[in-house]
Amino acid sequence: MALTSGTYALGPASGTLRLRTGRSGLGRRAGHDLTIEAARWSGEAVIDLDDPSASVVTAEIDPASFEVVEGGGGVVPLTAADRIEIVKTVREKVLKTRAHPVIRFRSTGVAGTPAAFTVEGELTIMDVTRPVTVHGRISGERLTAEASVVQSRWGIKPYSALFGQLRVADEVKIELDLAPVG
Repeated sequence: MALTSGTYALGPASGTLRLRTGRSGLGRRAGHDLTIEAARWSGEAVIDLDDPSASVVTAEIDPASFEVVEGGGGVVPLTAADRIEIVKTVREKVLKTRAHPVIRFRSTGVAGTPAAFTVEGELTIMDVTRPVTVHGRISGERLTAEASVVQSRWGIKPYSALFGQLRVADEVKIELDLAPVG
C-alpha cells in the first residue's frame, strides 16, 4: 500500500517502539546492550502529503510497560531474573514511573518526503520537555524511524553498578517500525 494523506492510529497493533541502550565505563564488558520494547503506547499521525509541514505526530508511551526483549554482549547471557530486575530498576529508580506515568511526544514540524523525512518535536520525560529530531523513511509498506535521546538532558541519571564502573550509556536510541502505512 502507498502512503496517502489522512489520519493514522499508532500503537502496538501497528508496530513496535523499541529503545536500544549501550554500555560505558571500565566494567562495560560485564553488562549488556539492551533492547527494550514498550508494550503500551499510542499515537496519531495526521499526514498531509501536499503540505508535509501541516502534518502532525503525537504519541504517549507508558514507561511501566517497558520489557527487555534482548540483551547482547556481557560476560554471561542475560537471564530471565536479570530481565525482571532490569525492568524493576528502570520503572522504580531510573524513570520513577509511579510519579511520571507517561512519556509524551508532539511534533513541532515535519519536512521531507516519504523516502526521507524528519519530524522535529518535543519529548517529555519525567516532566522535562526537550526538543528531539526523528529521522524516518517509508519503504514499501514499512515506516521506520529513529531518534537519539541523551538521558542526562532530561535529568535522568543513567543506571550504574559496580561502584560506577559499569554504566548504561547516556545516549539511548529510539526505534519505530510500523506497518502497514497505507
